[in-house]
Amino acid sequence: MEDDYSNGDINVETSKADRSVWLMKCPPIVSKAWQSSAASASVDSPPVAKVVVSLDLLQPDDSSALQFTMEMAGSEVVNMPKSYSLNMSKDFVPMGVFSESSTQGRSAMEGKVEHKFDMKPHHANIEEYRKMCRERTNKSMVKNRQIQVINNDRGVHMRPMPGMMGLITSTSKDKKKPAPVKGTDMKRTRRDRGELEDIMFKLFENQPNWTLKQLVQETDQPAQFLKEILNELCIYNKRGTNQGTYELKPEYKKSVEDTGAEP
Repeated sequence: MEDDYSNGDINVETSKADRSVWLMKCPPIVSKAWQSSAASASVDSPPVAKVVVSLDLLQPDDSSALQFTMEMAGSEVVNMPKSYSLNMSKDFVPMGVFSESSTQGRSAMEGKVEHKFDMKPHHANIEEYRKMCRERTNKSMVKNRQIQVINNDRGVHMRPMPGMMGLITSTSKDKKKPAPVKGTDMKRTRRDRGELEDIMFKLFENQPNWTLKQLVQETDQPAQFLKEILNELCIYNKRGTNQGTYELKPEYKKSVEDTGAEP
C-alpha cells in the first residue's frame, strides 16, 4: 500500500505502518560499536545485543513491575560495559519511524513507536564505564599540535614576483583595515560529542555548579548544542542556593570524583 503526497509527488510505502517499534536513547560509545559491528559483518543484519525482560510472576499484568536489561552481543571496545539498564518512559509524544533507500530514494514508514527507553550502564558494570570515561577524558586533554619544518629555507615561494612590489605597497595603503569581528557574531563550530562530554566532565570536576552562559564561554560551543549535552549529563536547579545552574547527575558525579581522586 502506498500513499501519494501531492507536494513533490512523494510516494511513501506504508505496509509496515502499524508495526510496533522501540525507540532507545543510547550512549555514543554504544552507537559507534553497533555501527562498527554492522560495517564489518558478513550478513546484512547481524545481532548486536539481547534484551532481557524480567517480570513479577505474582503481578504479571502490572507493566510498572517490568524490568528491561540489554546485554551486548560482543564488542572490541576496551572497558565498554556489556550490560545496560533500559528505563522506560511512560509519557512521550506519538512518533513514527521512517526510512529512505540510498539507491532508489524511496521512503517507507517502518512502524510507530510503542515504547521509549533511556539506556545507561548497569550497576554491575558501572566501574568499567567509569574507567572508560577516565581514559576518554585523559585522551581529550592531550594536545595534538605538531611543528612542521619547511624544507625550502631560501624563501623563494614567499618572495613577490618582479613588478609586484609597487603594486602591493600602493594597494595595501589604500585598503582600510577590516573592523574586528565581535565574539558574539562569530559562528561557533560544534565539537565532537564525545570530546565535548570529556571537557564538560573536566569543568565539573573543578567546579560543581555552572550556568549555561558560563559553559558557553568556557567551551565556545552553541548554546542549543550545550543544552542537549546538559540534559543528558546534568540536573538543572530550579530553586535553592544554586538556582539557575547545572550540576552532574549522581551517576556521573561519582565518576568525576573518582577521576579527581586518582594520583
